[in-house]
Amino acid sequence: MTSPSFPERTAMRVAALLTAAALTLAGCAEPAATGKDAPDGHSSAVPTTDVVSGIAKDPAAAALLPDGVRARGALALASSISALPGAVYLPDGRTVAGEDIDLADAVGKVLGLRLKREPASFEAILPALGSGRYDVGTGNFGVTDARRKTLDFVTYVNDGQGFAVREDSALKKVTALTQLCGLTVATGAGTTFEATLEKERPRCAAAGKKPYDVKTYAEVSALYASLQQGRTDVVMSTVNGLRYAVSRQPGLRFLNAYKRLDVGFAFTKGSPLTPAFRAAVNHLIKSGNYHKILKKWGTADSALATSRISPPEIR
Repeated sequence: MTSPSFPERTAMRVAALLTAAALTLAGCAEPAATGKDAPDGHSSAVPTTDVVSGIAKDPAAAALLPDGVRARGALALASSISALPGAVYLPDGRTVAGEDIDLADAVGKVLGLRLKREPASFEAILPALGSGRYDVGTGNFGVTDARRKTLDFVTYVNDGQGFAVREDSALKKVTALTQLCGLTVATGAGTTFEATLEKERPRCAAAGKKPYDVKTYAEVSALYASLQQGRTDVVMSTVNGLRYAVSRQPGLRFLNAYKRLDVGFAFTKGSPLTPAFRAAVNHLIKSGNYHKILKKWGTADSALATSRISPPEIR
């Protein structure tokens, strides 16, 4: 999600990952909750509390939509369905759940729009926005200065880069990537974590140390399996994603946040949809529905005071 730059991928790799995602992402889902929800953040069950259906349309926010969109009444939404708290498939292999799902659906309610959600691999979404295939994308996309050159974002949470290890790891806290020299680092394919690691790898040689090795995975389940099985030494991923995963997987521990970044709905540069989406998120914040969604997914610490359009990268 987070780093100063975003790597461009070839059409062949994008197509391959789209196929892989369609076939295997369901295996990343955690078991659905049965009966009464367990306390948020303390169970392997996926929370099922309905925090969206009662949200009403806000005419003022909806009035900011382009006329054509209001007449159509629908938008094409690309969603990366890979891990909680963002989004996963439930065991039926069709139903999706997660913070990104609830927030997008809530915005749709506020704007009076039907969101035509299409699952897509993380690294395929941003390029596809530029092609016009989708109107908006979600996938825990961090707002970076490099991305702001070609994309616009409407922020909805503050997340960031962080690390997790096995409980027996000697690592206690990562404040510089040179602490990873000589280790094998697992991260998501096509993410800005990958870009950050590749960019900073030469620092190991400059410090007279063996470079770290980077292993990328298109599936979150494979990423954590590599750590559990000892094939990698440390995972670099989103702060919220790491905390959620570690709380539900024995033998792992969250190290620390390395860098914070705002996360937002992604749009092609200059999209006329951004003012309406910002107004919708701010309406949700003011009404309290926003905080209900974050509480459900255990991410209340990532709440924003206000949504912004493509703010500068947090330094």
